[in-house]
Amino acid sequence: QVQIVESGGGSVQPGGSLRLSCAASGFSLGSHAIGWFRQAPGKEREGVICSGGDGRTYYLDSVKGRFTVSRDNAKNTVSLQMNSLKPEDTAVYYCEAADSPGGSCGGQILPESEYVYWGQGTQVTVSS
Repeated sequence: QVQIVESGGGSVQPGGSLRLSCAASGFSLGSHAIGWFRQAPGKEREGVICSGGDGRTYYLDSVKGRFTVSRDNAKNTVSLQMNSLKPEDTAVYYCEAADSPGGSCGGQILPESEYVYWGQGTQVTVSS
C-alpha cells in the first residue's frame, strides 16, 4: 500500500527553524520527483520545492537560501530544512511524489497535476 507521511511541523518564532520529514512506503522515493507544497488558510496550494531523482532541485523564489531539501534513499525519506522562517511561511506543508519521466522535475516546480501520491500534511506556524 502506497503511503506518504509528513512529520516535523510545529510552531516557531520568526527567524526560527524546522525540519520536515517525508516518509514513503509502498514505493521508492528515489525514482520519483518529490515536491513540497504548502497551503495557507484562504490561499491556493503552492509549490515550494521540486527535488528530482536526477539530483536537481528547484525552489520557489521566496524560499531560496532559506529552505533546503535532502534525500535519504536508503531510508526512503525526504527532508525539508527550513531556516529563517517568516510568518508568511505559515501553512500546511505537503510532500508529494510525481510520476514524471526519469523522476525529473523538468527544470521547474512541477504543477500539482503531475503528482500521484501525497500525504496528509503537517502544520507549520511561524508567529511571535
